[in-house]
Amino acid sequence: MSHRSIRTFMFLARVALATPLVFAAAHAVAQWKPEGAVELIATNAPGGGSDRILRLMQKIMQDQGSPVPINVVNKPGGGSAIAYTYVNQHPGDARFFVLASKSLLTNNIVGRGPSYTTMTPIAHLFNEYIAVTVTPDSPIKTGKDMIDRLKKDPQAVSFGIATSLGAPNHSGVAAAASKAGIDVKKLRAVIFASGGAATTALFGGHIDVVPISVAFATSLLRNGQVRIIAIAAPQRLPGDLAQVPTWREQGYDAVVSQWRGFVGPKDLTAAQVGYWEQAFRRFLESPEWKKELDTNFWQADFRNGAGFRKVLDEDNVELSKFLNELGLVKKK
Repeated sequence: MSHRSIRTFMFLARVALATPLVFAAAHAVAQWKPEGAVELIATNAPGGGSDRILRLMQKIMQDQGSPVPINVVNKPGGGSAIAYTYVNQHPGDARFFVLASKSLLTNNIVGRGPSYTTMTPIAHLFNEYIAVTVTPDSPIKTGKDMIDRLKKDPQAVSFGIATSLGAPNHSGVAAAASKAGIDVKKLRAVIFASGGAATTALFGGHIDVVPISVAFATSLLRNGQVRIIAIAAPQRLPGDLAQVPTWREQGYDAVVSQWRGFVGPKDLTAAQVGYWEQAFRRFLESPEWKKELDTNFWQADFRNGAGFRKVLDEDNVELSKFLNELGLVKKK
C-alpha cells in the first residue's frame, strides 16, 4: 500500500470513530427537555413593560403546547438587580429565565447585581425605542420646549424613571439633554419600580415627564392619557406615531433603543441552551407574536446565545462611557 493510500485509510478510520461521538452529542442536545414549571422573571412590578411582554409570551407559548407550565414571576426592585440575582441563585437549572434589558449591564456597572458574564445568554429577541410622554394638558408642548426649560434650569423639569439611572428610559431624555450641552447629572430624576408606577405619578401631577417604551406610550396615547413629545428613534414611526417627531427632527441627535432577551443562570449546559434557543425561535415565528411586533413597533432581532453574548459585550463598553458621564460608575 502506498504512503498516500495509508494516509487516506487512517483519515477515514478517524472519521468513522468520531462520527458516533458527534451523533451522540447531537442526540443529547436534542433529547434534553425541561421537567417541572418554568419561571419567566419580570424585572418590574405587574403592569410594567417586562411584565406585559412576558404575559403575552406566556399565553402564546402555552397555546403552542409547551410541555411544561410557564409561569410569570415578578421580582421588582433594585433597578432590576433583584430579578437578576434571583435567577442566578439557581445555577445549572434551565427553568429560570429573566427577560433582560440593558439594566443587566447598567446595574453591574454602578455596583448593583451580578455581572452579565456570570449568567447564560439564551436568546436576543427584539429592540424597542423610547418615547417621552407628558400629560395631555402639560405646558411642555414639544421635546425642544423641554430642552429649552432645562437649559435655563436643569432642575426645572422632574422625570419619572423606570427602573434606574442610566437605563434606556433615563437615556431617552438624558441623551438629548447631553446633546444640548446640559449637565445630565443635574437633572431631577425620581426612580420608580416600573413604567406603570412612573406614569401613575405622572397622571397624579407628581412628575412632569416620563420616558417609557414606545409600546407602552402608544397604548396610553390611544386612550388619551398622554401626549408624546419626542421619540428616540432614527426616523418617525408609522401608524399612531406618524405625527410624533423624533429627537433628531427637533435638533438633538439622540437615538435610544432598549433590547429584550432571555438570560438564564450560570452553568447551563449546551443541551439546555440549545433546547431553549429553539423554543424561543419557534415562539418568535408565531403569527400572534408577529402581530404584536407590528402593534407595538418592536423591531424583531433574533440572535442565539452566542450572538447575544456579543451584543452584551459591545453594549457594556458603550454604557460604561455613558454612566461615567453621569458620574455613576463604581470605582474599582
